[in-house]
Amino acid sequence: MPTSLGAVLPLLALLRPYRRRVALAALALIVAAGAMLALGQGLRAVIDRGFLAADPQWLDRSLAATAGLIVVLAVATHVRFYNVSWLGERVTADLRQRVFEHLLVLPPSWFEAARTGEVISRLTADTAQIESVIGSSLSIALRNTLLLAGGMAMMFTTSLKLSLLTLAGVPLVVAPIVLFGRRLRRLARASQDRVADLGSRIDETMHEIRTVQAYVHEDADRVDFATLIARSFDTARERVRTRAWLVAAVMLLVFGAIAFILWIGGHDVLAGALTAGQLSAFVFYAALVAGSVGALSEVWGDLQRAAGASERLLEILQAQPGIAPPARPRALPEPVRGDVRLEAVTFHYPTRPDTPALADFSLAVAPGETVALVGPSGSGKTTVFQLLLRFYDPDRGVLSLDGVPLAEADPRALRRHIALVPQDPVIFAASVTDNVRYGRPDASVAEVRAACEAAWADEFVRTLPQGYDTDLGERGVKLSGGQRQRIAIARAVLADRPVLLLDEATSALDAESERMVQAALARLMHRRTTLVIAHRLATVQKADRIVVVSAGRIVETGTHATLLHADGLYAHLARLQFAAS
Repeated sequence: MPTSLGAVLPLLALLRPYRRRVALAALALIVAAGAMLALGQGLRAVIDRGFLAADPQWLDRSLAATAGLIVVLAVATHVRFYNVSWLGERVTADLRQRVFEHLLVLPPSWFEAARTGEVISRLTADTAQIESVIGSSLSIALRNTLLLAGGMAMMFTTSLKLSLLTLAGVPLVVAPIVLFGRRLRRLARASQDRVADLGSRIDETMHEIRTVQAYVHEDADRVDFATLIARSFDTARERVRTRAWLVAAVMLLVFGAIAFILWIGGHDVLAGALTAGQLSAFVFYAALVAGSVGALSEVWGDLQRAAGASERLLEILQAQPGIAPPARPRALPEPVRGDVRLEAVTFHYPTRPDTPALADFSLAVAPGETVALVGPSGSGKTTVFQLLLRFYDPDRGVLSLDGVPLAEADPRALRRHIALVPQDPVIFAASVTDNVRYGRPDASVAEVRAACEAAWADEFVRTLPQGYDTDLGERGVKLSGGQRQRIAIARAVLADRPVLLLDEATSALDAESERMVQAALARLMHRRTTLVIAHRLATVQKADRIVVVSAGRIVETGTHATLLHADGLYAHLARLQFAAS
């Protein structure tokens, strides 16, 4: 059992805050095990001094004492079961909270490599495995270990000969546990991985159900999912078969040994070398030991599954964020003016180490200035935002806000001064009020409504079934694209931060909505440092400065008019767009 427990032990540290309850459960477990062992001596006394000695008074006292032991056993079992189950539920809740909190600090790059469904599976199914061990299996293992040790001790005090014969059969029982145990653990891990594959596929399909149905892809998805189900079933079937063989082999060997011992002991009773009460007690203890070994063989399978779950959870808990606050972070000035600078910045994404996303990139944005980043897809515009939010650190160069290098500041403190409106608006499965208030949880309802009015969202929000209390559904499925974008803009309005990042913020709007939101953005951008990513050049003509980016480098800078006159990349992009329109 050391291999399984070795994987589970790091998570057992979560029991430390509940030491008193653990001690109470342990005490109840010991009392219950002691009462169970004492029943064997009660059985011996009832047979030898009650039945065979024909002493009614002794028989009455023995049975009364046995009844008392049964009451003690029942009470102790209740206390143990309740407290152990409570610990399982409590530790599972703590573990889920701990894993979720750790997920919140991992960088976006970690989630780019991980599948959402698998992460959810680890947070739910794997923690349930841990709950099963702490709330049941571990207690059963300890209880049966005590009964095994105590039962063996009582067997030796009852009959040395029969005990030695019993010990001779122990290697036969241990062998299948060792042989099947390692294979069972590998299959348990594989089975959990297959379940995670199912979760990932379900999550992906349900979220993109419109695309699935629009492309009439249901039949192909049914076949693919059936294949995943078959793989999961085959792995689970192999795990169950291995565990069944383990339990069957142990039970066959154990109870076969008991039958053999009973045969030898019966002849000893007939020969007068052993009393009937001693043989009965020995058989009771042998059955107790056999039952304990059988239970331990079953628990072994649970521990193997929990070990696989523990390894998967520890992979998350041991993942370290690449961006961490320095030991002594520099404070940003109050108030932040919004002086943004990138100086000779070079950066490669970890997944694309051979291609620089930015190369020797330098840009200074004065407080209150509006700068538009324009260029072909993949030129590095979004990377600038990623670095300013400090989701990544540059390979070379320095980014700073009001003269404070971002690498020397606390990332959370930095992000509190930046508002982001992404190209794909993020709407949570919550009310309009909660969505708008996401950047400022303490904002009043009146402030939320004012923000929505500024973003030209109040008009359509009031027409929703419950107005500002309407639940918008997962990913805002109850809203149109333009409505989702205006909710995201209202969120940035309410956040009221000195640096504003707009990533194609009007891309999902029709002409009328765009006109209204552009007016709202003009008010929002007033006296704020604003960086705008735009593919539609008509939206950035009024920017103070337009920076044209290509292959991670700045190739042109100027106003709309001067860049058109220069007849470079910007003029080329403008001719393509305006000619098409």
